[in-house]
Amino acid sequence: MKKVIIIDDEAPARELIKEYLSGHKEWVVIGECNNGVDGLKLINEFTPDLVFLDIQMPGMTGFQVLEHLEEVPQIIFSTAYDQYALEAFEVNAADYLLKPYTRQRFEKALEKVQGNGENYMDQLRRLAESLQPEVPKSFAPKLFVQTGNKLKALNTEEIIWLEADKDYTWLVTAEKRYLSSYGMGQLEEKLDPDTLLRVHRSSIININYIQEIEKHPSSYDILMKNGDSVRVSRSYLEAIRKRIL
Repeated sequence: MKKVIIIDDEAPARELIKEYLSGHKEWVVIGECNNGVDGLKLINEFTPDLVFLDIQMPGMTGFQVLEHLEEVPQIIFSTAYDQYALEAFEVNAADYLLKPYTRQRFEKALEKVQGNGENYMDQLRRLAESLQPEVPKSFAPKLFVQTGNKLKALNTEEIIWLEADKDYTWLVTAEKRYLSSYGMGQLEEKLDPDTLLRVHRSSIININYIQEIEKHPSSYDILMKNGDSVRVSRSYLEAIRKRIL
């Protein structure tokens, strides 16, 4: 069973979604509401697999709902905006249903979510990242990482260190390791170098989690507070000396 929540201020729109979903027994509607404030509460309480989310609603828009989520489930927007107004969202939106829509169009949106390919999750992550508030130097206060069919908003201050794994990167926290589809170079551009410091072509450390530093003739090993040891490569030695020695 996959849990569905419908958030739309129009009762007929909610009924139509339930009608179209009735032929898909694996999707079960566990809650619905007519405004963004209650919708946010429902999502946080029931952690659904899929949310049908209107954009224009009383109290809180669909985009404002997303801004306040720590975990972003799969989203299908439903909206009465015309095609031209939607062009501004198309780059980032996971998918949307333009009211009034047909059963055929509904099925296409559902198929996209069911496929749950990398392209969908990448689009959803870009949308979530685009909703972050502006911060000094444009460094990201959060990184969005995939956990199953959802995205988790991971505060960068929670990251102990980052480890490259081919084209991907492991984000290591005190609780667990998260795999990001971004490469090390892409993540380095998003992170504040005053805190998250590159020490190797395959490693970035959070200097707030350094336990101790072991010096060698031509390198250092940095022991992090979680017990991991990170090697500092020769090309980064001078930067380390200036910052933390």
